[in-house]
Amino acid sequence: MKKINFALVGCGRISRKHAGTITEHLSHCANLIAVCDIKVDLAKKVGEQYKVPFYESYDEMLENHPEINTVNILSESGLHAKHTIDIVRKYRKNIVVEKPMALTLEDADKMIRACDEEGVKLFVVKQNRYNIPVMKLRKALEEGDFGKLVMGSVRVRWCRPQHYYDQASWRGTWAMDGGVFTNQASHHVDLLEWMLGEPISVFAKSRTALVDIETEDTGVAIITFKNGAIGVVEATTATRPKDLEGSISILGEKGSVEISGFAVNEMKTWNFENKENIEISKYKENPTNVYGFGHVRYLQNVCDSLLSNKKALVDGLEGRKSLELINAIYESIETGKEVFIRFQPKKCKLGRS
Repeated sequence: MKKINFALVGCGRISRKHAGTITEHLSHCANLIAVCDIKVDLAKKVGEQYKVPFYESYDEMLENHPEINTVNILSESGLHAKHTIDIVRKYRKNIVVEKPMALTLEDADKMIRACDEEGVKLFVVKQNRYNIPVMKLRKALEEGDFGKLVMGSVRVRWCRPQHYYDQASWRGTWAMDGGVFTNQASHHVDLLEWMLGEPISVFAKSRTALVDIETEDTGVAIITFKNGAIGVVEATTATRPKDLEGSISILGEKGSVEISGFAVNEMKTWNFENKENIEISKYKENPTNVYGFGHVRYLQNVCDSLLSNKKALVDGLEGRKSLELINAIYESIETGKEVFIRFQPKKCKLGRS
């Protein structure tokens, strides 16, 4: 392959981020071939905007365009597993799936197994790992600059009023979406786990504060990690009147780093005992929305992995890690108890109708 030929399944809010990234930033290594959505008016809008064919069904799209080799699954979260497995089994296409990769661990395992058995690659979108300040933080961790890790925290303080949930009937439902932990904060849970390592247990509480939905709009989780560090997740979509922040802080015996902004996009604090200070302004991005700029670097990594047969930064197994932690968060919320990882969900409502 000289270029990766992408197609989109689902033409909702995130589709233009993928379509724009492929057509405007990755034309040297990628093509957008076609898009589809069961709501054909949505598919038409995206198709016409990016000058590609649009379809109501992915079967029709893939049968008409055998040159497609990679499909981006951007449908409702509760359909990610169904669409992935169906496309992989029928057409043997590589898959890029938006967060969360699935709602249940069982579905995630089925997705990973299907891709392995059909010899295709599975990529889970975690674009915030590619934010410039986040990459700088990760490098400091890998070089041991923090020494013993003490604590890490992520804060998601965003605004999603009732009309956001009313725009689509699947939003805020257990069967198709999940709440703030699954949807808005899933990237931040991933970042915390990526920085602090393997989690051992979690205790969480949540509430539905300001909107009429099945799931939670506000919650807090306390996580114990194998290395002894404690993690805190603070997540809400009940911030008013607008988004406030999406942040991460890592504290260690030799230094502290805080990345703030509303999309984990601004280096705010960089303090180490035996390390030179950095020019903080070089590690600041100003995105127009909470998606940030990471999709360009993320999808470039997908292209590099497929063109050079290299391991992806976030494959199916890597993407499953944060999903397991999120399931444990919900298990703890429902039981009112500390939940130890490597568990069988019993009362977690995620992915259940």
